[in-house]
Amino acid sequence: MQKNMQNKLLAEFFGTFWLVLGGCGSAVLAAGFPEIGIGLLGVSLAFGLTVLTMAYAIGHISGCHLNPAVSVGLWLGGRFEAKELGPYIAAQVAGGIAAGGILYLIASGNTEFILSEGFAANGYGEHSPGSFTLTAALICEVVMTAFFLIVILGATDKRAPAGFAPIAIGLCLTLIHLISIPVTNTSVNPARSTGVALYVGDWAISQLWLFWLAPILGGALGAMIYKLIGAEPAAEEAQAAAE
Repeated sequence: MQKNMQNKLLAEFFGTFWLVLGGCGSAVLAAGFPEIGIGLLGVSLAFGLTVLTMAYAIGHISGCHLNPAVSVGLWLGGRFEAKELGPYIAAQVAGGIAAGGILYLIASGNTEFILSEGFAANGYGEHSPGSFTLTAALICEVVMTAFFLIVILGATDKRAPAGFAPIAIGLCLTLIHLISIPVTNTSVNPARSTGVALYVGDWAISQLWLFWLAPILGGALGAMIYKLIGAEPAAEEAQAAAE
């Protein structure tokens, strides 16, 4: 493996590790902490901050995807090579699982911790925070991921203001969580979902398929939408517009 590719995969591993540890960790360890719990708003902000901080830290190394759905969307959007897709997804999932393991070791240090109660796993039906149906969860995850990709592709477009993409992307992920935590606990990221579901097992594993299918469909949809609305005008159209 070339050194450059190795660096990219390590960046994706540690970046996804940080996303799962920071985002899911805030939900498991701090969301409902007596008297000073951070709640839904805090968890939403935590997920956004993980992406924002890592975008500045590793964006110049790997592009800071941290998410199989993002990698698929960037590939379909013409921003990412197909040959790197599989290795990137493997690194992201491995980072998520490693973070889930560290989070489990920390959380289990509390005698009142009950793994089966969720561990920030994503779910629908009786395992949805707001008891939303499978159909509602599917629609929510597809739409949220699609808009996430639109923001990513738009913010990183060469025509966009330079240097602000991490802020836009981090705030977008925060907004997505503010909307959808009650529906599915918010996935929009198969690596994030897998990273905690493997430790919960049981229902979290049986429902995990949705949190692979829906985000990847949403990523593909977002890429197609941005191709439609973000296409650069032909030279003659640009010249006419300038005149």
